[in-house]
Amino acid sequence: MSPLGRLAAKRLGRPAPRGSIDATTFDDRPRRVLIAPVNYSGQGTAWARSLEAADPSISARNMAVDVPGGFSFDADLVVPVGTYHNDPDWQRRQFEAASRATHVLIEAEEPPFGRLLGRSVGAQARALIDRGVNVAFLGHGTDVRLPSRHMAGNEWSYYSDPSVYAPRAETVAARNIALVVESGRPAFVSTPDLLVDLPHAVWCPVAVDPRRWAAGRRPRDPATPLRVAHAPSVAAAKGTALIMPALERLEAEGVIELALIQGVPSRRMPAAFAEADVVLDQFRAGSYGVAACEAMAAGCIVVGHVSEQVRQAVRARTGRDLPILDATPTTLETVLRRLADDPGLDERRASMIEFVRSVHDGRLSAEILIDGWIQPAAPDDRKEASRASSC
Repeated sequence: MSPLGRLAAKRLGRPAPRGSIDATTFDDRPRRVLIAPVNYSGQGTAWARSLEAADPSISARNMAVDVPGGFSFDADLVVPVGTYHNDPDWQRRQFEAASRATHVLIEAEEPPFGRLLGRSVGAQARALIDRGVNVAFLGHGTDVRLPSRHMAGNEWSYYSDPSVYAPRAETVAARNIALVVESGRPAFVSTPDLLVDLPHAVWCPVAVDPRRWAAGRRPRDPATPLRVAHAPSVAAAKGTALIMPALERLEAEGVIELALIQGVPSRRMPAAFAEADVVLDQFRAGSYGVAACEAMAAGCIVVGHVSEQVRQAVRARTGRDLPILDATPTTLETVLRRLADDPGLDERRASMIEFVRSVHDGRLSAEILIDGWIQPAAPDDRKEASRASSC
């Protein structure tokens, strides 16, 4: 909100003509949930649909800012960045619309209403609470991932990459963590590694549609190279530069056939994954997210570096072992050589598909949001449920 900030906001574009951008509307249902304002990887939309599928008393909507040059995902309401930042009329209308919700989930600690109330996320959240709205926060990734903590616990941390400006990320994450903790509101995180930074939060798994990713695939001929794909959307975070030497050696030997997936529209990704035996995920974050789940749903064997903390968190919540094969930049070559000689790839594929259908198809995400925030069971109900489960 400084003069420099106001100038920067104006450079993001003029608002659309007054009144031309809608505000959120809900169906007439007892519980009305708004998820806003980022929709990273389409997760706001996926969670909204999962909530409606889980409980017919819920009308769930999401809203996202349309950032030029960013990844575009479908949302219930897409708002041009110029309108979001520079249209007080839309900001006020959207606040009034959100005030008619029963619950608002604020993603990534970004202000749902642009520059309203001094662009303060805390002030906007308090204004909603004053209107009787139940507000919760959801951490998505770098917004609450503290670089100093990440580097201390992960020798491959992407924050140690010179291309990543860690001091700025440290300031932002520390500020956001303080906001969430001091608010006293329910908190969720989209990936289990973030429980290190927000220990009081609850993991709300990312959600994908297994049917969309279930593409026909041709069986692998053991006499041919292992088909390996890597989609370096953010190369520094994925660790692409660290793994390329090993991949180039293996390809030169004929052990693998490498496909770097870049610039492929989302609608074509299921077909791209169907051509791969193995998808290499990320090697510096120590976790997994939407891309890994999409690859598993497509029947690919996913390989990446996943910390033991993440694996334990998944096991504790779901009772299942995460099937992603672990490899670091130094062990990846050995892992791929073993896979190239492994006759049991189909069994590995089946475990990947089954895991996504059980954990990441949206049902568990909806259950967690409903039970932990939207409609938590009363103490007597929890006791009854506990007795029933022990019978």
